[in-house]
Amino acid sequence: MELSGACYAALLSASGVGIPGAERLALYTGGAREAWNADAETLRRYLGEAAAAALLALRKEKPELPETIAEESGKRGIRILVREDAEYPAVLREIARPPLALFVRGNPIPDAERIAVVGSRHASLYGKRVAEEIAMGLAGRGVTVVSGAARGIDTAAHKGALREGRTVAVLGCGADVAYPKENARLLDEIASSGAVISEYPPGTQPFPAFFPQRNRIISGLSRGTTVVEAAERSGSLITAEFALSEGRDVFAVPGSIYSDTSRGCHRLIQQGAKLTMAAEDILEEYPWAQAAAPKERQTGLFGDDAPDGLSEEEQRVYALLSKEEALTVDDIIYRMHGRGNASNVAFLLLQMALKGFVEEDENHAYSRVAGK
Repeated sequence: MELSGACYAALLSASGVGIPGAERLALYTGGAREAWNADAETLRRYLGEAAAAALLALRKEKPELPETIAEESGKRGIRILVREDAEYPAVLREIARPPLALFVRGNPIPDAERIAVVGSRHASLYGKRVAEEIAMGLAGRGVTVVSGAARGIDTAAHKGALREGRTVAVLGCGADVAYPKENARLLDEIASSGAVISEYPPGTQPFPAFFPQRNRIISGLSRGTTVVEAAERSGSLITAEFALSEGRDVFAVPGSIYSDTSRGCHRLIQQGAKLTMAAEDILEEYPWAQAAAPKERQTGLFGDDAPDGLSEEEQRVYALLSKEEALTVDDIIYRMHGRGNASNVAFLLLQMALKGFVEEDENHAYSRVAGK
């Protein structure tokens, strides 16, 4: 089936064809291969004069383009799945407009149980912590977490899931394109245990119109969609609307009534989405969810939840930190009130960051890492 997917990608390479045109043509002719080889009259009827002319010119210039795409995709570690393939995710076939082809890095697991976790790109520390904790809880119980690899909530969800299990990223660009660029390493990690998926051919650069369309795939892959921080008009609400239109579940995390990025979540709750505070609120809705025993929390000298692996001085600093509020070095020194060696705080924070217990944000402030 790889060549059928490559024929679909070749169709999209012609100016003006687009995904809707390629799907119309494939539906009429009986498949992507037949669409690529369709006669001029058929192309004009289903694509229009300009797009048909562009496709005919492309076929004349590059008659073996599908074979080239299949070969290049293989070199980049990307497989092309069409709807008829056994590896094409079964639940995605159920939506009104499933992608004709998927370009995949990794393993999508066709029968996996998946839950989407999505939200604002401009997320608060609270939102990112909640997304990470929920994703960890889901992944730790064998659920695959789906998100869009965007900044903010999506990135936090992927990172949380990777701590305990697997995750799937759905992109609004080619599966080999890192967007945003700072997530290049994260996408590689996702592909190594889960999957990076796109309906756009390799090399396709991100374009604003692509993202609303990819949201239907995020919800389409998932039994339910969890929204963590979303403005009243946001892509996350589009994902939730897709989920509702397909009869899937929607979960929403509440936030402050004064927060613009929580208004969308509050609206969803008012409309019937389940108010969600933890992964357990989601898991209890599904009989297939396997509840694992929670990990034991360790007690430290200076806090009731300090993890193993910290020195006495590190525990003293760790006890002042939280997952909700990030503190600068000066903040921490002030809160120590003379306890311990204040001049050593920066070094202790560096050591704890290297051990994976705390993290530094763009303002050089520190907070606990979710799950620690």
